[in-house]
Amino acid sequence: MSYNILSQDLLVDNAHLYKHCRWPVLEWSHRFSSILKEFEMYDADILCLQEVQEDHYKKQIKPSLESLGYHCEYKVRTGRKPDGCVIGFKQFKFSLVSCQPVEYFRHGIPLLDRDNVGLVLLLRPALPGGSVPSLCVANTHLLYNPRRGDIKLTQLAMLLAEMGKVARQQDGSYCPIILCGDFNSVPSSPLYSFIREGKLEYDGLPISKISGQEQALRGQRLLSVPIWPKSLGISHHCQYETESEIHPGFSFFSIDEECRNSVSVRENGDKASPPETKVQSCIEHDFQLTSVYSHYLSGQPEITTCHSRTALTVDYIFYSAAKDNFSAGHGKEQA
Repeated sequence: MSYNILSQDLLVDNAHLYKHCRWPVLEWSHRFSSILKEFEMYDADILCLQEVQEDHYKKQIKPSLESLGYHCEYKVRTGRKPDGCVIGFKQFKFSLVSCQPVEYFRHGIPLLDRDNVGLVLLLRPALPGGSVPSLCVANTHLLYNPRRGDIKLTQLAMLLAEMGKVARQQDGSYCPIILCGDFNSVPSSPLYSFIREGKLEYDGLPISKISGQEQALRGQRLLSVPIWPKSLGISHHCQYETESEIHPGFSFFSIDEECRNSVSVRENGDKASPPETKVQSCIEHDFQLTSVYSHYLSGQPEITTCHSRTALTVDYIFYSAAKDNFSAGHGKEQA
């Protein structure tokens, strides 16, 4: 289950978005009781929650989930933000191998001056006999701002890099992966396409169109190469660049025929100098992720968030499909 439960402080600060609701149903006592009933009803093995207010988590949410048999990990947003992300899992189904919080704020990098976070867990299934692979579970809440697709893509790349580090097995392959969260992007957006397709040619895309949250184009700023500074330490393949962590065969300046890459050759008389490789104008990942949902119900779009201004799908559960299943189901969601 993936669920943005709406921080009460954020609800109060943005009350104009919920003016279509009667106040009694917006009060935390009422909402928490209803949310808890949903937890009990669905009885999910794994919970990924966003906008979990820190004081509510410590006093009510964590104790309640523990009473239902969950072990919980929590990452509060950086700065002075009051909420964060939670991953909970049934203790009789899994044991915790590792927990890696991901902070998207980077001092000195203007592109990464926001306080969003992610959380990546490695779980070991409690199954008798045999060798069972671990399970990587990631949860995040990307930036809301519809006009800053550049920030959203960079935050996502940072999360994917951590997922790659956590999920990589000794033979170089990845263990099964579940990626959940509020991505503040619609199914027809370039960001969603990047998650599903594993590749995005971003050079020249309007920044405000990356998430697809708004139809009207605000401004004409375009994405340029590179999308994030090399000092971030993450390659175009959304992996860490250090020797011990980077995926074999890929580097920030590697040549990929499937990506638009400019190579120039200078001539000096009859002698050609070595080619100069320019930065990739696409970003990639190789997790082969698919969605658990079709995003349409009886021909109508699914809705995961609804307030006074809009009703959209922005929340997702992705998983790493087997190659045959991935190829067979690839692209169905946009049909």
